Amino acid sequence: MTPQEHNRLISIFFHVQGGLQVLGGVLTVLIYVGIGGFFIAAGGREEQKVMGGIFVVLAIVVAVLVFLFAALDFYAGYKVGKVQPIGRTLGIVVAILSLLSFPIGTALGVYALWFFFGDMGKALYNVDGAGGQFHSPPPPPNSWQ
Repeated sequence: MTPQEHNRLISIFFHVQGGLQVLGGVLTVLIYVGIGGFFIAAGGREEQKVMGGIFVVLAIVVAVLVFLFAALDFYAGYKVGKVQPIGRTLGIVVAILSLLSFPIGTALGVYALWFFFGDMGKALYNVDGAGGQFHSPPPPPNSWQ
């Protein structure tokens, strides 16, 4: 695969991961709000209403955190896809954060870090004056001819 293909694949994976985070966040928020609403509506005692309020507040906190991380994934995926210099930095940050999401995020994080810190990633993003293009070595000669 060429460096551009690796880069495009990582961009797509960042977008997919962001979408999965949004989906998981929406489901989590719905569950927390549902539980909180149940406690508030069915609670005859003050403690149950307070517990319902805590669940609703937790739903808001979880929603904000999940959507911030998803936004970072989408933004990094966009910048990586455009091969902008900040894309490599954002890609490294998102890859490190992805390592905590076992097993899919871990695989994505390892793959992205391998690419961004490897020769192909450095050449594509022109790190250390690598020239902006990756030149693969020529294929070995055909010894069977």
